[in-house]
Amino acid sequence: MKDLFRVLRDKLGADFDSFISKKVVAVAGDVSRVNLGLDQDKNLKDEVLEELDVIVHTAAATTFDERYDIAMGTNTMGAFNVVNFVKNCHKLKILLHVSTAYVCGEKGGLIVEEPLHIGQMKKGSSNLDIFLEKQMIEEKLKELRAHNANEGTIKSVMQSFGLLRAKMHGWPNTYVFTKSMAEMLLVKMKDTLSLPLIIIRPTMILGTYSEPFPGWVEGVRTIDFVVAKYGNGTMTSFVGKPEIILDVW
Repeated sequence: MKDLFRVLRDKLGADFDSFISKKVVAVAGDVSRVNLGLDQDKNLKDEVLEELDVIVHTAAATTFDERYDIAMGTNTMGAFNVVNFVKNCHKLKILLHVSTAYVCGEKGGLIVEEPLHIGQMKKGSSNLDIFLEKQMIEEKLKELRAHNANEGTIKSVMQSFGLLRAKMHGWPNTYVFTKSMAEMLLVKMKDTLSLPLIIIRPTMILGTYSEPFPGWVEGVRTIDFVVAKYGNGTMTSFVGKPEIILDVW
């Protein structure tokens, strides 16, 4: 059991396992698939739709230069698939979508928290068509496979393609571009379906300040790589302004 549950384990003692088994049911699914991949088990799907009342959607591909197809499938279409699934939840009270502060792009100064809308771009004169982007990804993959490209080539091409499309529309990388498109879809679907939707935009999440205890996220993530690279000597300098405040959670 993860150390995060240590406080609860200490409190419940021998009753911890039975308590968790009554409260938690793990269901395998995939946000990149229609109905979250639950169609093969109708009884399970119906039970989930009947019982769920609060949904916290955190699934994401967080690598900044992730393959465009993977980032689109998880970050953008993942959110789309979650909404299409939960709109049929009979007891739904709230859908909480975890986005990122970086959907605001690279603007400076005070940035007002405003929703992103379909077609909204950071630059350029043409409207952004999310489903056209998805179609372009499918065509690019089809073209690569038609030329018998190996997995290494496909990964490299799709990474470059994602960065190209992101920067063309005004976002710095594939991650924030696909998370931005997710917000656009969610805002549109919220209005159409009258969904009880909340979008939050955290910055870099590194650990816990006090609850349930002070600590760090396991592994090397987000800004951690800078500390790790500096510590092992592979990064000897980092460009920045000493007076800038680093906003992390």
